[in-house]
Amino acid sequence: MASSFGVLFVVVVWMMMGSSSYAQLSTKFYSKSCPKVLSTVELVVKTAVSKEQRLGASLLRLFFHDCFVNGCDGSVLLDDTSSFTEEQTATPNNGSLRGFEVVDEIKAKVEKVCPGVVSCADILAIAARDSVVILGGPDWDVKLGRRDSKTASFSDANSGVLPLGSANLSQLISLFQAQGLSTRDMVALSGARTIGKARCLVFRNRIYNETNIDTSFAKTRRSSCPRTSGSGDNNLAPIDLATPNSFDSKYFKNLLN
Repeated sequence: MASSFGVLFVVVVWMMMGSSSYAQLSTKFYSKSCPKVLSTVELVVKTAVSKEQRLGASLLRLFFHDCFVNGCDGSVLLDDTSSFTEEQTATPNNGSLRGFEVVDEIKAKVEKVCPGVVSCADILAIAARDSVVILGGPDWDVKLGRRDSKTASFSDANSGVLPLGSANLSQLISLFQAQGLSTRDMVALSGARTIGKARCLVFRNRIYNETNIDTSFAKTRRSSCPRTSGSGDNNLAPIDLATPNSFDSKYFKNLLN
């Protein structure tokens, strides 16, 4: 993996995580109250990703979709209640967010080690880092000390703060700027797409109706993504054709090619 990309990715993640909470975050926040939290989270994530590598990308995406809506507060993990509607069913999230069961398992294991101490927001932040490392990406120390939100906001998650697959460059730049992130930051974070898969529903219009696309690439994608809406919507395709399960710089090399 290109070291420059890895370093920049880590720096941007630190910036985003550090500005996402009113609390003073620290890498040693649980050093006394729950010293085994990091090893506990890592073990569950390793087991989950070894069974299904795609879960690494799913956990990382879950973390970013949490952070982009009112900060990294775990609100994306909350289910519907009588007083609010969950963020999980908002358009950018509906039917595509995954990894909740892994977070639930981590929380259960952590509760056995140190009950009532570690927030779900912190668990998700650690799990995202572990997912990147397990798939060959850069490592970083996770700042901890977030407090879980007691409410979710369907309206905020649906307000356009989360980037859609159909967004153009200027729209993406604006969305990231709204989060206090530069165009360079956006490019670095986009490199996370080197892992994971996309649904046919998300890229169908591009491979059938746009002309500024490599014809051989479009042909490959069409083989598993029918033109007709509603047919094969959930068919999956790797975003990185070369090394879809490795966190490397191939995503950027593919863009240049």
